Amino acid sequence: MTTTTNQAGDGVEASDGVTVAPDILRILNSAAFAELRARRRRFSAILTVLMLAIYYGFILAIAFAPHWLAVPIDGVITVGIPLGLGVILSAIVLTGIYVRRANSEFDALTAQAIQGARP
Repeated sequence: MTTTTNQAGDGVEASDGVTVAPDILRILNSAAFAELRARRRRFSAILTVLMLAIYYGFILAIAFAPHWLAVPIDGVITVGIPLGLGVILSAIVLTGIYVRRANSEFDALTAQAIQGARP
């Protein structure tokens, strides 16, 4: 990020013309914020890959094994119905896992980044 001090002296102007307060710039450049971004990005990538595997696994089962999904379990309920509900529930569970970690670990790292950037 290319930065220059603006005329008023109350902030830093980025190369795209946006003025950023010095406190925010210290937070963005802090080691704690870099760690937060790295951990959050890694965790989000893992959850994303997991959700995509679940979803596309179900879609592939529909495409290549519809006869297996049509096996009756109880009356009119087939194997595909609980699997489809499982895809929906897995999205809810993975969202809950992310929220729980965000409220504990990620919020703590955010507080560290803010505290560490204070002059």
